[in-house]
Amino acid sequence: MTVGAAIERRRSVRAYKGDPVDRSTVEALLAAAVRAPTAVHAEPWAFVVVQDREALRRLSDRAKPLFVGEARRADLDRGGHALDAFERPDFNVFYDAGTLIVIGDLSGAPFAAADCWLAAENLMLAACAMGLGSCVIGSAVTALNLPQVKRELEIPDAYSAIAPIIVGVPTHDAPGTPRRPPRVLAWRRGSS
Repeated sequence: MTVGAAIERRRSVRAYKGDPVDRSTVEALLAAAVRAPTAVHAEPWAFVVVQDREALRRLSDRAKPLFVGEARRADLDRGGHALDAFERPDFNVFYDAGTLIVIGDLSGAPFAAADCWLAAENLMLAACAMGLGSCVIGSAVTALNLPQVKRELEIPDAYSAIAPIIVGVPTHDAPGTPRRPPRVLAWRRGSS
């Protein structure tokens, strides 16, 4: 698959068969992630892989009320029903995927978050090229940064989770979503 095709085909997948991705595939995804551009060649990223169903369920249950509280304080719901799913006991923020890869930082470097997000896009495009689905689960970030969750998942205290991404075999093809054309605010050209 060409890069252009992967960019066009990549979707946020929210329905998985549930089996964890095999180790060699996870390693290939991580190898793609670390090929991302990085400010001053810092390579600040560090990875956590979770393939324990019970741990993922507990993490989902912790993440839901934290995310709902944050979203309401930020007025993200705007009176709609976007947060209703997060209040259902059976809702899993990881959509039953068997593999969660968390990209985070141990360095505290100034551009670490940007670097981690660049690595995340590489990982998701590589997953798409391999026929896998992926989805960023921003609703899990706060829970992943709780001291008790770090202890449970054996994550160092200094680690800051930035980009949690689920990966797996989709149950069906996710539909494409329309995108607005690029909004160009300025395009200054010099005289020739």
